[in-house]
Amino acid sequence: MDDRKKDQSIQSHANFDGDSATGDRTQIRQDQQNQQPPQIDPSLADAQAVAASLGVDPNTGLSQAEAERRLAQYGPNELASAPPVPKWKKFLAQFKDPLVYLLLAATGISLIAWFIEKANAAPGAEGGEILPFDAIVIVLILIVNAVLGYIQESKAEEAVEALSQMTAPQTNVLRDGKIARINTVDVVPGDMVVLGEGDSIPADGRLLAAASLRVAEASLTGESVPVGKNVDTLAEAKALGDRANMVFNGTSVTQGTGRAIVTSTGMRTQVGKIADLLQATDDDDSPLQKEMNYVSKILGIAVCIIAAVVLVALALTEGFNDIHDVIDSLLLSVSLAVAAVPEGLAAILTVVLALGVRRMAEHHAIVKKLHSVETLGSASVICSDKTGTLTRNEMTVERVVTPSGEVQLTGTGYAPEGRMIAIPDAGLTSTPSPAQEAAQLEAVATLAVGALANDGELRENTGAGDGSAASDITWEAVGDPTEVSLIVAARKVKADRKYANYTRIGEIPFTSDRKRMAVVAQDNADAGRLTVFAKGAPDVLLGYCSRIAVNGAVRPMTQGDRQQILAAVERLSAEAYRTLGQAYRPLGTASLTDVPGVRINAAGHVADIAEQSDVLESDLIWVGMVGIIDPPRTEVRDSVAEAHRAGIRTVMITGDHPLTAARIASDLGIIDATGAADLGSTVLTGTQLDELPDEAAFDNATRNISVYARVAPEHKLKIVESLQRQGNIVAMTGDGVNDAPAVKTADIGVAMGITGTEVTKQSAKMILADDNFSTIVEAVREGRGIFDNIRKFLRYLLSSNVGEVFTVFGGVMLAGFLGITQPGSQGVTVPLLATQLLWINLLTDAAPALAMGVDPSTDDVMARKPRKLTDRVIDGQMWGDIIFIGLIMAAVTLIGMDMHLAGGLFTDRSVDAVGHDAQMTEARTMGFTILVFAQMLNALCSRSHDQSVFVGLFANKWLWGAIALSTLLQLAVVYVPFLNTAFGTVPLSAGAWVECLGLAMIVLVASELRKCVLRAMHRR
Repeated sequence: MDDRKKDQSIQSHANFDGDSATGDRTQIRQDQQNQQPPQIDPSLADAQAVAASLGVDPNTGLSQAEAERRLAQYGPNELASAPPVPKWKKFLAQFKDPLVYLLLAATGISLIAWFIEKANAAPGAEGGEILPFDAIVIVLILIVNAVLGYIQESKAEEAVEALSQMTAPQTNVLRDGKIARINTVDVVPGDMVVLGEGDSIPADGRLLAAASLRVAEASLTGESVPVGKNVDTLAEAKALGDRANMVFNGTSVTQGTGRAIVTSTGMRTQVGKIADLLQATDDDDSPLQKEMNYVSKILGIAVCIIAAVVLVALALTEGFNDIHDVIDSLLLSVSLAVAAVPEGLAAILTVVLALGVRRMAEHHAIVKKLHSVETLGSASVICSDKTGTLTRNEMTVERVVTPSGEVQLTGTGYAPEGRMIAIPDAGLTSTPSPAQEAAQLEAVATLAVGALANDGELRENTGAGDGSAASDITWEAVGDPTEVSLIVAARKVKADRKYANYTRIGEIPFTSDRKRMAVVAQDNADAGRLTVFAKGAPDVLLGYCSRIAVNGAVRPMTQGDRQQILAAVERLSAEAYRTLGQAYRPLGTASLTDVPGVRINAAGHVADIAEQSDVLESDLIWVGMVGIIDPPRTEVRDSVAEAHRAGIRTVMITGDHPLTAARIASDLGIIDATGAADLGSTVLTGTQLDELPDEAAFDNATRNISVYARVAPEHKLKIVESLQRQGNIVAMTGDGVNDAPAVKTADIGVAMGITGTEVTKQSAKMILADDNFSTIVEAVREGRGIFDNIRKFLRYLLSSNVGEVFTVFGGVMLAGFLGITQPGSQGVTVPLLATQLLWINLLTDAAPALAMGVDPSTDDVMARKPRKLTDRVIDGQMWGDIIFIGLIMAAVTLIGMDMHLAGGLFTDRSVDAVGHDAQMTEARTMGFTILVFAQMLNALCSRSHDQSVFVGLFANKWLWGAIALSTLLQLAVVYVPFLNTAFGTVPLSAGAWVECLGLAMIVLVASELRKCVLRAMHRR
């Protein structure tokens, strides 16, 4: 057993199959697992017959060559995710958006207009553009966006896949007659698995040998206590929980040893069948996805309405006189569509969420789906298990109570570092009294008994260093954590010296009915004399004690002694300690055959001592008891307080005792000290939940109670559903298979990366690589920051696009007033070309929007309440910002164009000598450039709804870099000749640049004035 390293995680394999695996590889793996060897029902067959059917010798196991052949034939021992979506489908999924449909419609209209123009060109005349450049550019942009979205989603999936490499468990198997430690994923049918305390069972198997073997199957069957196992063949088929001769993937050994022959691996195991059912469930869209779908529909409808109004107005006022009028009207529709659609939105949103996923991974939170990042920031309730998440999952002996007094042990966790401190009586000095000195000696004896009557193991592991430094050494608990805590405590006080000479020769194992265990050990330093060492529930163990050890002497136990011990048990239990009593009995002989009452079998040997507890566990001597607790994580209390400050309620759900739950909840600030003292009003048990008469009573209970104890997995699901009915966005942690439904039902399912089963990980949206509650709170903070940044760039992009729509709409409707069309001219002249609008949306807008996705928080994101489910991502306030800025942008853009067109309000008379076509080209260049710079300034303004742009003006260096890049791109499109031709621009004079910058600055000034008004209104 010394060469086995415990896998503390209750999972069957290392890798959970992310979508990043190729479809071909996954299909091959699933086909392989469907080829599991045909076999008889292993629970109804003799173990040797099962071995023969699988072609393996139980004494030597498989050969390495045969194991490799079977691995190639049957595939790896891992659960398959739902078949991954083919790459081409993932790519096409990037086009599933109403705004994309609108752009595709615009592309079709542009192609129709181009064909009509080519078909109606006069013979010998130029037929317009050689190629449909507008349509080509739109299609290219859609493809680029799809490629970006696909790449970012793939990177996010790779981050999930990386976790599987961090938590790869291993298994002991018999290969070529020797025990070898291999990766669990390499276990194959026919392998002989060697099991010991603390081992995770890697696959379904038929037991060939079992010694006091008990397996925790709660993760599979829901059975709350470990199940005893044996090798006996069943007479008839039984339910999973009653197959005592079988072990199952995803469960773990809590006691004893055994060997099993693997009968099923991967998806053919019982856990695999459950996982297969869960894969059929569809995931709902996140609030952000729903909002983006809503915004897309609204923009699409708005554009269609505006286009229809403009076309109807033009038809009524001017009519369509020839085919060119039709072409112009179609091109107007294209311009409106292009102006309304923020082409870079989908790609920018994907990139920002992917960056958030990466940052969360650095904080040990692996987010499986991009859009779950935003949902995290909306969490209003975090339901958490106690053990390992709120606590360290390292049982620690803190108190030892003996007949002479009580002592306290320092140090937490499994490192045997700490000391014993006497607890002084009232009025005594700090110098230990004789009674306290006696209590310390008795405490050492108590811990020695507890360490001897023990199946746990404490392993010392040396890290990457040479082992000389303390930081190079880690301590690993193998077996039941409660038993290991006794070994750690004994090491702290050097009690291990007391039992160094003892050798165990037999055991009476613990059962849930007996609530105690005992071992028989011989003292090699005392002629091999035998002693019984026992531990168990104090109230039970007391019934087998007739004597008590006090200050080095043994005397008969009195009724007063019993009452005093039981009072101490009640006191420690009220302080949330788990209590264990210790007792012993010298047998006075070196042979069990000499012990009166011990039964001898027909062969003249001592019968199984496990069946002779009535003889060996009588007339025991009480030495003392310990108080054990799983200490809270030191950092969690601050995280709970931070969550409370953020308006997030923390709910503890545990299978532990109500007193223990209340104590931990009080220590962590989940409930106050008064609540911990009044269990009836602060803690509900699973039994009490079952007694609630109806759904309304259940909802009322979950609305007020934040601590639940002695609950089963089905209670977790009911609690989550109840909280959701109350309008909460619920995060739920889980580790066992039976937690998977609750985790999947929660808005944010959180699986444990260390102790979580594979099925739970697949059901979850987020995985905690460190199983720490504080990581959830940190993820919520990150999620809120990401959501704020999403709102910032949505405000920026949509206000810019609305500005473009108003520019096109206003330019067409006011064309004659602004000089865009000349008196007597016919047809429609669009103020800005579709290619110019695309340039703005994709290149000059995209960089600042992306930079805003990593913008530092402008306020304390954890100082405000969570978003409600009914709150919109783009609320009324933001629509006000968008429309206001859009109107200002359109106004300054049209004014700038008007200044360079003859016949307008603000026309520079020097342009009269230039032809209208040349005027229009220059005016479009002016409007194009003003709109670009107005949007650059709008990027600075959009960082906050009401905070001045000058607060933290230079906090985001990426934003300033993006503005500089967009400026350079605009200079290029104005001054590079071939770009002049492609985008219909001309170089601008210095005076024109002054006009552009001056008009663009009006957007910033107007935004600041509006924010001043808003702040004044808020102060009232």
